[in-house]
Amino acid sequence: MTEVKIWQWSLIIASSLVLFLLSPWAKDTNQFFKAVQKKKLPNTFMLMGSLIISWIFAKSITNAANLGLDFGIVGGVAYAGYYLSFAVAGLVIYRMRLHGKYTSIHHFLSSKFGKSAVTVFSILIAIRLFNEVWSNTMVIGSYFGPAGTSSYYWSILVFTGLTLAYVLKGGMSSSIFTDVIQMGLFTILLAVILFTIFGKTTSTTVTEIANSGVWSFETGLNLLLAALLQSFSYPFHDPVLTDRGFISSPKVTLKSFLWASILGAICIILFSVIGVYAQSQGMQGQAAVEVGKAFGVVILLVINFIMITSAASTLDSTFSSFSKLVAIDLKFGTSLKFGRSSMVVIAILGTIPVFLNAEILSATTISGTMVIGLTPVFLFWRGKAPKISFHLSVFSGIFFGFLLIFNWFPEALIFTTGKYADLLWINFWGIICCLLVYIIPTWIKK
Repeated sequence: MTEVKIWQWSLIIASSLVLFLLSPWAKDTNQFFKAVQKKKLPNTFMLMGSLIISWIFAKSITNAANLGLDFGIVGGVAYAGYYLSFAVAGLVIYRMRLHGKYTSIHHFLSSKFGKSAVTVFSILIAIRLFNEVWSNTMVIGSYFGPAGTSSYYWSILVFTGLTLAYVLKGGMSSSIFTDVIQMGLFTILLAVILFTIFGKTTSTTVTEIANSGVWSFETGLNLLLAALLQSFSYPFHDPVLTDRGFISSPKVTLKSFLWASILGAICIILFSVIGVYAQSQGMQGQAAVEVGKAFGVVILLVINFIMITSAASTLDSTFSSFSKLVAIDLKFGTSLKFGRSSMVVIAILGTIPVFLNAEILSATTISGTMVIGLTPVFLFWRGKAPKISFHLSVFSGIFFGFLLIFNWFPEALIFTTGKYADLLWINFWGIICCLLVYIIPTWIKK
């Protein structure tokens, strides 16, 4: 084993053990499912930090760096477009809690559209959580060896097991508590990387980075507009995000979500600078890995640690959200034992695709298209709509998702060219279709 590999294994094991020792032990369901500690709810800073680091997952920053490599800073800005999701979700959840007195997304759906809507929605978010496990752990594996090698698989299994261990202690309390630590680490490590890129040993300037890329549809704008369109539905199928919308007071929640939208987008754009630098140096492959190798062992380990930090924060949030979904929202069993057992189940099931060579970016783009049918459901949450409106809209979104997967969408309806053109226009036409099928039954009923 090389010196780098020894350090990488040390980082995974040491960081996980520290988080395990620091994580609070949940003694009741309020601590485990709602993050109530000493009768106190998370404040604005804690909630904002938890939101940001839960979404700046290993998959996201890998994609941001690679998009910087492909399209320059335009690629980073395009991917940051998804962070409009926080502002959208924050405003909608704030009003739902204030005016509708809803205590969760499931509470809203069951009271307005009935049990069948809750079932369909729960299946969608279970798939989302399932995707989060493998798509993030695969990034960790890529730093230990090529896909398919024993070191690749072992690093994923060990990392998943260690993360599961500390979140089993405290559930949502562990998740939010460790998120604050992980957010602090992320900020420091990102600063180290940026200081290296803009340091005296390189000729890179801020102006050069800012002017990289071309603002055209072919070189990033397709993805930016698709991300902005998806932001009106994407956040609502992510319980990691929405669960945090019902923990603290409505005002604290709204402030946290709005700040997370701005600061999260900035973090993603700054991380894409790694890819922009890689592009300027003519590098190819995984941008973050190649830049790490170019700057030497220390920076490679820093990038490696940033991936471990961000992947762990997403993974622990995924486990705690899945546990709350099956225990509290679906009422399968509200005991601590059941909550902890469900975490073990999603950890095992979510690791299986690692051995099937799944694509990382597809976990974002395809799942985002599949749920565009949620757009009118949440944007028009106060309006009256029959139960059939929910199902028509949601299943229309799933239909357009399949059109994207199988490349069945008519080219005549795609009005731009380049990468992600199909993603943009399938989402554009899909959302229009979902809006129509949601509204038409309301008109008929009148």
